[in-house]
This record gives sequence, structure tokens and C-alpha cells, in this order.
Amino acid sequence: MEPQNIPTFFLIFTFTVFSFPLSFLAAAAEGYDGARSSIAFATWLRSSYSFDIFSLPTSGPANEVRLTDGVSVNSNGHFPSPSSVSMLPHLPNRVLPTTHLIYVTERNGSSSIYHDAIYETPLATSSGSRSAHRASTESIRVECKYQTDSTRSQVRLVGGDAETGGRISMKDRPTLVGQNLIYVSTHEDPGQPRASWTAVYSTLLTTGSTRRLTPRGVADFSPAVSPSGVWTAVASYGETGWQGDIEELGTDIYVFLTRDGSNRVRVVEHGGWPSWANDSTLYFHRRGEDGWWSIYRASFHIREGENRAESVVTHRVTPPGLHAFTPAASVSNPRFIAVATRRPDSEFRHVELYDVVSNRFIMSTRSVTPNAHHYNPFISPDSTRVGYHKCRGSTGHARRNDLVLENIKSPISNISLFQVDGSFPSYSPDGERIAYVKLTTEPMAYVDSPGLYVMNSDGSGVRAVLTRPAFATAWDWKRRGVVYTSVGPIFAGERSNVDIVSVNVDDENPSIKTLTHGGQNNAFPSASPDGKWIVFRSGRSGYKNLYVMDALNGETGGLRRLTEGPWTDTMCNWSPDGEWIVFSSDRGNPGSGSYELFKIHPNGTGLQKVLQSGSGGRINHPWFSPDGKYIVFVADYAGVSAEPISNPHHFQPYGDVFVIKSDGSGIKRLTHNSYEDGTPAWSPKFAKPVNAEWPNDGSHCSFEDCHWLS
Repeated sequence: MEPQNIPTFFLIFTFTVFSFPLSFLAAAAEGYDGARSSIAFATWLRSSYSFDIFSLPTSGPANEVRLTDGVSVNSNGHFPSPSSVSMLPHLPNRVLPTTHLIYVTERNGSSSIYHDAIYETPLATSSGSRSAHRASTESIRVECKYQTDSTRSQVRLVGGDAETGGRISMKDRPTLVGQNLIYVSTHEDPGQPRASWTAVYSTLLTTGSTRRLTPRGVADFSPAVSPSGVWTAVASYGETGWQGDIEELGTDIYVFLTRDGSNRVRVVEHGGWPSWANDSTLYFHRRGEDGWWSIYRASFHIREGENRAESVVTHRVTPPGLHAFTPAASVSNPRFIAVATRRPDSEFRHVELYDVVSNRFIMSTRSVTPNAHHYNPFISPDSTRVGYHKCRGSTGHARRNDLVLENIKSPISNISLFQVDGSFPSYSPDGERIAYVKLTTEPMAYVDSPGLYVMNSDGSGVRAVLTRPAFATAWDWKRRGVVYTSVGPIFAGERSNVDIVSVNVDDENPSIKTLTHGGQNNAFPSASPDGKWIVFRSGRSGYKNLYVMDALNGETGGLRRLTEGPWTDTMCNWSPDGEWIVFSSDRGNPGSGSYELFKIHPNGTGLQKVLQSGSGGRINHPWFSPDGKYIVFVADYAGVSAEPISNPHHFQPYGDVFVIKSDGSGIKRLTHNSYEDGTPAWSPKFAKPVNAEWPNDGSHCSFEDCHWLS
């Protein structure tokens, strides 16, 4: 819905918030000369992410209050100080809100940072509008009844389609300091493969003027601003860079001046998620030598406006025997801190208050909502409330994010992007249908069993066609309705019992034909454009290499080996003109888990390396564009974008979708998030960029915690 009666401030702010050079936007689109088309990909359990921000009083257990709207996906909150709030230019001045909240939100596949002012009484309205003090909020409702019978004014502070094309990923804890917003974004390419794009920025909200605080070539995470606003602490790689860690990042704590990023100095070796108690004391987490994640305190002296790093003293605060991480210090009450914990007797992480004087835990969300994960606590300026985010469930006016297809704002206007609530999507040759699978490793939120499913490209008509464990899908180019898939366990060894089958999904009772025999991990089929052949991956030699077989009769009708070697060649896809087969391979370092992108002619000649994602990198699931000029794939090419321990509902902290020319030039990043994006497929049809909801209600919004915390 278009906003009405919006103050001039909003019109200026919306289009100037990123007033620094936006060359990255132009670079994203230039060079792509392909026809209008669509790309669908899987994001691990994304459709069931239904997070809201809640709070509890620090005085003891009581009823939770939901602070965010129950519609969007909200996380990583911050209670701004009264002095900073008073400087915001967009607030109504006639009604005092009960609560102010700054937070990260995802709406229509795009990350932004919002400010919500939450009121106990309805806001006065002007004629023709619900509130004179709101920004365009897409589907977000203003002046609705919530759990606290309050109304809210919502203002987007940073992010949104007008400025970023949906290409910015906001994370960690945004902080308001006066009229400046300090936050993390991933919009600038460092120019090196496998180097994180994550950096800390400061935006002056009155003008939109933005300054990068992180030095070029450095990745900063988890920023925290000191109580005075003078200093900002971050978890940073410094000059070492990402080493491929997916559990604990090898970060140190750095401190610099908030105004411009200068006077940068390392204060803690080995640590993450800093939080200030005062301008000379901060808390942070690290995994100790005994294996327990714990909270530590660092004390140091700042003299004459400079940080004397040689004075730093560190001390372990929380005891071993439980995991404690993502600390939040209390500025007005230095006696306690809030932490997220994972205790050995619980499957869930909870937010607890820890008394640093008596060395005991004094409050926990476990007594309020024991069977839910609680993430990334933060404390109000007066220390009376602790906030956190968690799954909102389905009570009251809360809404789940039940989308079988979620549109993602694409940085390339000719391509529409969709997240599919399933794995290994593929489009039919006419672009009218999508095949995909549900894996045995996924919670069966919407289906009774894993297997192969088909739906229309607009998300309608979902139906199961094969109720056996399966992975990977590909349509036949010539025989209408024929889909190929691999039946058997995924992530299995060379001799595992996996075979390729063809399924005619148009039959009333879909007919199934087995094309390979004897197991030996036959998987990832892709049909030739003339409909005669299938290329696939097989472990029949003891190594996973590529083979080509007859499309109609399988290996009994003709079989030949395409690649050979003591490595893994996999995830193959045939080009639309039939000239190339693109695939992922670890042949550069067999068994290392490092995969590069290659292509080869179907007759086994012309092997070429297309792309390498840096030393030890991973490039997977390539797929040709309809004209064969480009290849879409997923990779850790952009490194990580958040501390993994702070994003435990994500399977892994990397894996974004990229497009590259088939000759290996002109790489473009399509997604910016810390989820596991995977298995993209390209359609010849440009689908309308809208969401498609599930016809039934079943999103569980439940996630396993980081497996290394078990």
C-alpha cells in the first residue's frame, strides 16, 4: 500500500539514505545481456522463519511482551537511549511512546533496519491516513491491536528497495548514537574471492550521509558502541581473513572511534560479540580450551582520547559446565549481564541474567517459555527489561511466514528470484512448472513424507509424485512431464544405494522407471537438449565421476564414462545448446571439500576451469541460463556475514547465489544473507515477482541449535 501524507523528511530520507556512491548497484546489472527469466533456489527452512522480538522484566519472570509486529521476520534488537531517541527527526511529539526499538527486519526478501515506537494508546490520525508518522511498510499493518493493546509507528532507517535493490544484508546489533545509526552491511565487494563483504557503517539519519568505519580489506562483525558513544568495538578478522570456519570465527576484538573509525587498536585476542559495560570495560564470548563457550570481561584504560591496549586485563566470567555466549552488558546496573545459554540438560538456548558479583544466574526465560530457543539478548538503558528474538508461534495476531515461493528482490532487473520451500528445484522446459524434493533431513512441516513434488511456477497446485527419499531434479527437454531424480540417501559414500529414476508426473498414477542399477551412488541427472542422453554422477569406480547414459532405457541402453580420476566430479548440468556440461569438482585437491567450477564437452574434450572460490572454497550446484551464456551457482565466494553462534538456526553461515558468464568472467552476487542458499535452477520464463503462500497452515518455526553445542 502506498503511504499517504508522509512528511517531507521521509521522501528525502528514503532516497538519500545511501547517498554515498552506489556504483555497486550499477555494477550488479551492467554486463548482463540475457533475456528476461527466473531463478529459483532453496534456502534451508527459510519459509518457516517466523521471528519476533520479545522482552521480559529483569526483576523476575513474568509474561513476555512481543515488541515487533508479528508479520515480518524480526531479529537483533536494540533499545536506544532516551537522548538518542529525542534527536530522531521523525517522531510524533504529541504522544509519548512506551517503548522504542531499533531492529533488523526482513520484508519481501530484503533486509532493513527499522525503528518502532510502540504506544499504549492509539495514535491520532489525519484524514485519509492511518498515521501521519510512518514510512512505506509494504505489508506491515499500522495501528492494529497487539498483545499489549498498543499501536506502533514504524520507520525504515536503513535499507529497502529504493536504495539497495534488496542487495544489502543487515545483521548483528544496530545501535543508535545521537542521530547516527551504526550497523553491519554487506553491500561492498572487497574484490577478493572468499573474503567477507561484512563491514560496519555509520549513517547520519538527518541527511543519509554514510561513512564506512571498517578499513578496506577487513571484515568486522557484531559492532557495539560504548555508553559515551565515543568508541565502537567489533569482532574482526583483522588481516588474517576467513579461514573457512563454520563454528567459531577466528576473530579478535578491535576498538575504534565511532565518529570516523580511526584510532583502531586490538584489545582482545580471540573473542567475539563485544558488549560495553562502561567506556573501559567490555564483555565478550569465546570458546575456551575446555570446550565450553563462556563470557569474558576485558578491562583497559583510555587516556587522552586514545586506547592504551597494553593495559588490557581479561577475566573469565561464566563458569564451565554450560555454554554462555552473545553477552549484553547493563550500563545502568553493572552488577548483571544478560547472556544466551545452552545447558546440558536442555535442548534449547535460553536468555539468562548473570550476577557478576555473586557469580550466579538470577533469571531465565526457561521459566516462561521453556521449549523455545531465545537469541541475542539486549538490555534497556534503565536495565529494567531484557529483549531477545525467538519464534513467535501462531498465537494471537502473530502470522507465520508460510510461503512455498518467496520473491527475493533481484539486483538484475531482467531476472526474478524465488526462494522455494524445498530443495533442488528445477523448471520444466516451458517454465510453467517446478519440480523439487523434500529431504529426509527436513522437518516435514507441510508434507507427510520426503520425496519428489511438482507445482506450477506460481506456487499453486503442489502435489507429491514420488514418496521415496530423493534428491536432485531435472526435466526432460523433449518428453513432456518426465522428471529425473536420484532415489536414496543424500550425502552418502561412493557405494551407497542411490539410483536414478525417471517419473512421468503427468500420469494419473506417476510411472517410475529405474535407469541405473546396483546403487553405487548414481545421482544428479541432467538431460541433453535433444532428449537422447543423461549425464550423471556415479561412484561405481570407487570415485565419484561423470557418466553419460541413454535417456530412455538408462545404462542398459548405452553407457560411457565422461571423466575419470581419484576425485569427485558432481552436480552436473547440460547447456541448452548441448555443447557443454558444467559441473563441480574437487579435482584440484581431492577429498579436501574444496570444490571448483568446470565445464567439459559431452565427448570428453575441452575441459575448462570456470571459477575457483579462493583457497579451500566451495562452488556447487551450477546451472546454465536459458541462452547458455551464463551460469548460476552457489558458493562461499563472499565468505561469512555474521558470527555463526549468533545465527544458530542457519545450517551454515555461507552459501550465496551468484551468476557468472560461461567463460568465467563477470561474476555477480544475487543474494546477501547468512542462510544456506543452494541448488539454484534457471527458467526460460520471467515469473511475476510475487510471493506464493502455502494453501495449508503448518510452519513449525523450530530449529536445531548449533550441532557443536550438543
